Formats: sequence, C-alpha cells, structure tokens
Amino acid sequence: MILRQLWEWRGIWTTTPTVAGLVILLRFSGALQPYEWMAYDHLIRSRPPEATDPRIVIVGINEDDLRRTRRWPLDDATLARLLRRINQQQPTAIALDLYRDFPVEPGHSDLVNVFKTTPNLIGIENRGGLKNVPVSPPPVLKALDQVAANDIVQDGDGKVRRVILFIGEDSQETLGLRLARLYLEKHNILAEADPATNHLKFGQAVFPQFQANDGAYVGADDGEYQILLNYRGPAGSFHTVSMTDVLNGAIPVDLMRDRIVLIGPIATSIKDFFYTPYSGNSITTPETMAGVEIQANLASHILSSTLDGRTGIQGWADWQEILWIIGWASIGTILAWIARAPRWAISGITLLVVSLIAGSYSALLAGWWIPIVPATLALLTSAGIITSYIAYLEHAERQTIMNIFGRHVSPKIAEAIWRDRDQLLQHGRLNGRRMTATVLFSDIKDFTAVSERTSPEILMCWLNEYMEAMTQVVLDHGGIVDKFIGDCIMAVFGVPIARTTEAEIAQDANQAVSCAVKMAHVLQALNQKWTSQGRPTVSMRVGIATGLVVTGSLGGKQRLDYTTIGDSVNIASRLESFDKTLELGICRILINETTYSYVYNHFPSQFIANVQLKGRTETTKIYQILLESLKTDVLQDSHILG
Repeated sequence: MILRQLWEWRGIWTTTPTVAGLVILLRFSGALQPYEWMAYDHLIRSRPPEATDPRIVIVGINEDDLRRTRRWPLDDATLARLLRRINQQQPTAIALDLYRDFPVEPGHSDLVNVFKTTPNLIGIENRGGLKNVPVSPPPVLKALDQVAANDIVQDGDGKVRRVILFIGEDSQETLGLRLARLYLEKHNILAEADPATNHLKFGQAVFPQFQANDGAYVGADDGEYQILLNYRGPAGSFHTVSMTDVLNGAIPVDLMRDRIVLIGPIATSIKDFFYTPYSGNSITTPETMAGVEIQANLASHILSSTLDGRTGIQGWADWQEILWIIGWASIGTILAWIARAPRWAISGITLLVVSLIAGSYSALLAGWWIPIVPATLALLTSAGIITSYIAYLEHAERQTIMNIFGRHVSPKIAEAIWRDRDQLLQHGRLNGRRMTATVLFSDIKDFTAVSERTSPEILMCWLNEYMEAMTQVVLDHGGIVDKFIGDCIMAVFGVPIARTTEAEIAQDANQAVSCAVKMAHVLQALNQKWTSQGRPTVSMRVGIATGLVVTGSLGGKQRLDYTTIGDSVNIASRLESFDKTLELGICRILINETTYSYVYNHFPSQFIANVQLKGRTETTKIYQILLESLKTDVLQDSHILG
C-alpha cells in the first residue's frame, strides 16, 4: 500500500527536489541576480512615502548657482563665505561634499582659516575603494582629522543599493556615518561593537555587515564594512536650499540649528549623480540621485534606526534561502497535483504568486530582503511540470480507457468512467473488482442456416447492420458491450462503476430487460426493412442474469480488453441457449430469479422452470418476459424462425 502511494505520488517526490535543485543552482550561479535586483527595486519604489527627516538639510549647488558664479569648481572665497553663513546657524555638523585637494583662487587663505576654525566641519576624500579613483582630502582638514570618505558602491547594473561605513585598513568612516556619529554623540549615544556579532551598534540599533550573498547578490565584493541602504525615498526627499539663498540670507535663521548640513552639487551639468532603486527601468531617462543626497540617506538611515526604531535592510543566510526555494517548489508541486485541472492550478498559482509578492513586500517593510524571483521560478516551474505531467497521465489514462472500451460504452458511461478513473485504473489496467451487475446475452436463432444461404459480402453487410442497431440499443440503455462472439452480443449493466445500493442494482436489471424489449422492437423494424430488400429475416434469443461478477482488464501490452466474468455470466449465457424448442416469437427473453425479483412489477413475465443449468451445481429458477404485442406475422421467411 505504501509503495503504491509512493508510486502514485512520484511526480511530487521527483519534481520538488529536481526543480528546487535547478533553481538553487541558478540562484547561486548569479543567473537570477539582475531579475532579483529589478524585483527589489520595484518593491522599494512601491513603499509608502516617508516623512522628511527633520534632522538633515542639504545646501545644493544648482544650475542657477553656477550661472551666478560663472565658474566650476567654486572658488575658495565663495566656499568660505558659504561655510561662515551656515556655521552662524550653529548646526551639529557640516559636510563639505566637494573635493578640495588643491586651492581654487581667489580666497584660499580665507578658506583655510575657516577650515581651522570650524571643528564641526567634515571634508571628503575618495579612497579609491571598490574600483574608484582616489582623490586626496583638503590637507588642513586631514591634519585636523576632519575628513571622511565618500566612496560609493555601484552594482553591476550601475545602481547604488549598498553603502560603505568603514573603508581601508585604518577603518576610516564614510561621510554619512561620520555625520550621524557626530549627531548621536551630541545626544550621548556612542558607537560601539555589538558583543554578539561585532557589528557596529548605536544604542539598540545594530548595523549588520553586508555579506557577498545577501539579498539577490551572488559573490558580490563585500570588502570594507558595507550595509544595505534603506533609502528615505526618491530624489528630493530631504529639505534642500540653494547656495545662493544661503549666501543672501534668504532662509530662516534657525533652519540649520542643531541639524546636519550637507553641501554638495545637485546641478545636472556637474554629473555627480547615481542610479538608485528609484531610477526604475523606464525606456525614458531614469531618475538619478545626487551623490550628496546618497550621503544624506546614509546619515538618515543611521539616525532613524537609532532614534526612531526605523528598520534597516538585511538578507537571509544561504541556508534560509535554500529552504525558502525548496518550500515554494513543494508548494507549487503539491498545489498543481491537488488541483489537477489546469484552470484551478492557474488560479491557485496566481493567488500564491500574489501572496509571495505581498509577503516579500511586507518583509521588506519589516527590514528583510526576501528573494522573490527564485521562489516564483520554483513555484511556477514545479507547478508547470506537474500540470504537464498530469495532462500526460490523463492523456495516457484516457487512451487506455478508449483502448479498453472503444465504442462499446455510451458517452454518459464514458464520462462516469473518466470521472472515477483514479479508482478504476492502476498501472494502465482496470483493477479487478467484484460487484453486482446484470449480464445480457443475445443471439440470432439459426444464424448458421442464414450464413449458408447468403453470400459473404451480403452476409457481412447484413450482420453489421444488425450488430450496429443492437449495440446502439445497449448503449442507449446505459449498458456496455462486453464482447461480440460471432452473432452473439454480451452486454453488461452496472459496470465498470460499482453499484452500492439496491435501488441502483434494481435499475440496472430493469435497464437490461428494457434493453432486450427494445432489441425486439428494433429487430421487428429491421425485419420489415430486410423483407422489402429481399434479405433474410430472423428472430433472437436473450438471456439475462443478475448477480455477482468480477470485472477488469485482461490481455497483454499489445491487446487489452475489459471483460466481465463470473457465475452470472455463465447463467445469462445458459439462459440464452436454454431449451431452443421453447416458444420463441420474434424475441425470447429469459431471466434468472434475481433479475425477476427486481423487474416483475414492471414487465409481464411467467415462471418457466427450476432447472440445473450446465456448469452449475445449484438449480436456477427461470422466468420469461412476455412480449405478446410482438407477433411473427411480419416475418416472411418462416423456415428461418423454425
């Protein structure tokens, strides 16, 4: 029993590991990485908008500022004036996100003086980490240890999804981290190493270090201390004022008080812009984000995680992703197997894909990057394979049923057989089953004499017309034609779907007798037709028995037939051939006692005898169905009727 169930469910226990293995291989080979990036970006863009971080202000150098100054880079005198204006508002920290590795006269000495007298000012350098070109910091700020790195990491598709916190052997802080640390220190929150993981920690907020296979990444460069950046929003999500407005005093006098201020270019002509998850995949020019705003996002990420409890973003471990993929492959396999019908499988898979996306979206809001593409691929592939496999099995089963039953069942019975095929078929064969059924044998009286008097061509045409008509009568009454034996027809009522109630068994018996009566009427009509054509006319004998039978398919791979065997089959056959001298008429119908018990209220009948039929040890009570309305006066060839 267990082995049978395992065999029947072989599609599940072979498909799931195969599909999961292939998807896992694709996942960790990097083939799915670009598609997972796209899915991640779409989820990022779908997040609800967040409030502007009030702790950060950007002083953007825009195109109007460049037109007014008429030069780039800005001269040192302009920068000195700008820094003094900003520092007058007493910000917590000022970030100069401009390279100043050499003087830009006029005003260099003035700018150096500002550098020396502004302890909360942080300049930048580029360490050349992760394939960037190194750029030196302002020497004065370097000497004062007021320099941070502004290195930015771009993924293979050119987008910025992760940022560096520490870079180089000396673990230099990057600009966003340095600004956030200065702000938090003012609130008595110091940076420390988490004792459990050794990761950076501010207060209760821990910032896990990015690993090479986090999220959708495969073998990414995880050198330096990186984290996945939780953007505040698309470009323009921070309070931004122009350099000109600051220089002209056209901003509130306390706009920058106790805040982080970042100075950097936002003019498109300077080309300090990067693609982010918010850039989308549009055919038109995608949105980009200024480098200074990326640094602002990093600072906001750290501040909001520490002070507001806002989640960061982290990925699963490899083993978790593997279980995730196996799980979805299993779900797709089981769902398709249970659903069976393609339309139900498609509906279920659609709901699961929606649930998967919704679940991944909810997880992202909670700070987890859960892979969508591998899971979806595993789900769709496993479901598709199982659906195709089921279609193949059904085709094979349907072919088996058609090979076994052919044209010998009515469409209604064929549909019932197909509906219950799981109970009927096993390994391409119909299971042997014991059930109660009614068996009918019909035979042409004196067929041998007819065949001797008729040419072979006319005989076969005549016999086929007879067989076709009688077969249709059987099918019309819900029976199946079990076999043809010369001019004899064996039909069975109540198979192959087992009858479970007395009412159903009685119905089969009545259908069999009704079928025999109809055969008589049809034969009468055929005889009239044959008489007009000069062909022989005949009469027939019918034997009907109700009782236990055994049904199933017999034969080999090349030829497989459905058949019914058992004592009731023998009784029906003996009744058909019983006492050929007994009054015949156009159709003699003899039935056994069991059939009689079900039909005596519906068909006129008479007791014939209680005899011991050939091949049986017990006696059999025989009854005849009376067909007084059918006379033989329409029959012209009396010697055939004998």
